[in-house]
Parts: sequence; structure tokens; C-alpha cells
Amino acid sequence: MRYQIVLRPEPEGGYTVFVPVLPGCITWGRTLRQARRMAVDAIEGYLASLHKHGEPIPADDESLSTSVDVEWPAEPLRA
Repeated sequence: MRYQIVLRPEPEGGYTVFVPVLPGCITWGRTLRQARRMAVDAIEGYLASLHKHGEPIPADDESLSTSVDVEWPAEPLRA
């Protein structure tokens, strides 16, 4: 199975990893390589827990990822 992950660099170092399709599935690693390994471990544990409790295993085959540009500070809205 394949799951999208989001890796966010942290100011103190390392990377926080989020798995958007698995709420609450978050981990951390010192390097990108370690963060990816930790993500696999976290996902496997999450899926094992779902299976143990008879919950459905979500697929991540329809997720899309993109970014948007935002101007800040934004122009004030005019009434």
C-alpha cells in the first residue's frame, strides 16, 4: 500500500511527518531518511491497530497534493 506523507522541517532540527489520510498518525525523524523510516513504522502500527479493532483500512489512492500562493498581508476587504 502507498500513503502520502507530509514532511515539515522543524526549527530545532529534524522533520515532523504527517499522514493526512490517517488522522493522528504523526511521527518525527532527525533526517529525511529517518523521518521516512519512522513514517513507515507509524503507518504500520496505525494499520495494525485498525485491523485489531475491526476498523476499515483506508486507501490513499485518491489523495491529491498541491500548494497555493497567498499574498500577505492581504489587502483589506472593501464593503
